[in-house]
Amino acid sequence: MAPFTVTRNALIPAAPADIFPFVNSFHEWTKWSPWEAVDPKLSRSYSGNESGVGAKYAWSGNNKAGTGTMEIVGSQEPGKIDIRLEFTKPMKAINPTAFTFVPEGDGTRVTWTMTGENKGLGKVFALFMNMDKMVGGDFEKGLASLRTAVTQKNS
Repeated sequence: MAPFTVTRNALIPAAPADIFPFVNSFHEWTKWSPWEAVDPKLSRSYSGNESGVGAKYAWSGNNKAGTGTMEIVGSQEPGKIDIRLEFTKPMKAINPTAFTFVPEGDGTRVTWTMTGENKGLGKVFALFMNMDKMVGGDFEKGLASLRTAVTQKNS
């Protein structure tokens, strides 16, 4: 098995309490997720709690979007959110994901981290594709969009 970690962070000019709700509810992800534009016909469903622990999101889309589910499994407002991310297509994988919100100066340092292990076909794939390069740019775009969404709401 080949473990990996992808992490990116950004300074967002807002208090943690102003940013936290954008991540703690999957309904808010449509405002900033870097994968929203990947498939205009993306099918989404929500279940469980509206936000926080027990909130669930499922998606199914084209080959780029894939298919999977997310569930918030930890939520400590306004500092940290833990998500169980499970991909079912194109490759099966479970990738624990976390967001942390740490006050810094006049803003908040938001860090987005995903971990996992490449197994089976994924291990072969990892020989040719670097997960950090593959996903890191999406995390950067997502954090920039999160900044925009929070800034627009607060203006």
